Formats: sequence, C-alpha cells, structure tokens
Amino acid sequence: MPIAKHSKLAKAPAVAIALSLGLALGGCGGMPTNKSVYSVKQPVVERSNYTLDVQTSQSGMPISEQQRLSGWFEAMDLRYGDRISVDDPLDSDATKDAVAELAGRFGLLIESEAPVTSGFVQPGYARVVLTRSTASVPGCPDWSDSSDMNYNNATSPGYGCAINGNFAAMVADPENLIEGAEGSGETWVTGQTRAVDRYRTDGPGGGLTTNQTGGN
Repeated sequence: MPIAKHSKLAKAPAVAIALSLGLALGGCGGMPTNKSVYSVKQPVVERSNYTLDVQTSQSGMPISEQQRLSGWFEAMDLRYGDRISVDDPLDSDATKDAVAELAGRFGLLIESEAPVTSGFVQPGYARVVLTRSTASVPGCPDWSDSSDMNYNNATSPGYGCAINGNFAAMVADPENLIEGAEGSGETWVTGQTRAVDRYRTDGPGGGLTTNQTGGN
C-alpha cells in the first residue's frame, strides 16, 4: 500500500508537465502546413464600375455634355488599364464617336459592349461606364505563425506576400493578372533587319565616313 501511494504521487508531476507543454504548444499559433513552394497568397483582381449619365439625341451629345464628360474623366484620373463603354438605348454612332474622341485624349479606346450596371438609363440619356480594376493580396502580411517548430518542413503563412504584393502593386493593367495581353500579330521585319542589311551592303563600317582633323 505505501508503494502504491508513492507511485500515484510520482505520476502527478509528469501529467502536469504534459499538460503545461500542450498548452504552450497550443498557444504558439500552430505549425505551417503548406509543404509546397506554391504560395497560397495570390493577387486578387477586383472590378468597380463608375457611371455617368449624359444627355444625348440622335445627333449625339451637345457641347455642354461633352464638356461635363471630359471634366468627369479628368476628375476620375483616367489612366491606362481603365475601360470605357457606352450604354445607349438609341445605339447612336454619333454618341459613341463623341465618347471615343474624349477617351482618346487619354489614350483609351471604348469597349464594344457595356457591363451590366444597376438602375436603368432614362430616355434621352446614355450611360458612360468606367470600369476600373485593382489588384491586391488579401491576408498579407501574415504573421500568424508564432512557433519556431516546423516538423512539416512547410513554408510560412506569409510566404509569397512580398513578391506577389509588389507584383499586384506594379502591374500596369491588373486585368493582365487574369488573362495576359494579346499581341496585334504585326511584325516589323523591316526595322528588325535594317542593321543586318546595312552590314551586308556597307561592310563593318556601316557606311560611316572618317573625318581627319589636323593636330598641333
């Protein structure tokens, strides 16, 4: 009987140590679980539509409405990557041409189709839609992992935040993160081969002349 009591007392410190160790590990935020080098922190592209209803007629937009639209473009800081479209119930080519001319001053072309927006366009008006995309990496920076243990040999929760965050901030057109820009298919062969042709016809000197100047 005395030996049994001594055995129970000996087990008590071991149980206390195990419980305290479990609580300490549980408060460390856990260990990383992503065993690949593929970052789970990826850029996300969000689109926002801004609209302006302008008064129109079959002959297009009056000068006053064109000035108002131009001022709106300037206030919205129209830039590369923005997309302009026209929702016109009359489908007037004159209205589209007027909007295209104003957008062209900012180096932009108008889209062939306008996205769906809330509300409806009243008769005698056309809706100019500015679609702007932004890119960001949600959840970055991520310092949730506060444990030094990494039995899974996994990457940290914030892995990829730096490069993907910079990539999302620096890309000129966030839509290119979803689908790359398409080329025009045109090649300027003449400009690319001009140097080769010059070398073949004029030799290594390229037809340059040497001017000799007298010395003292």
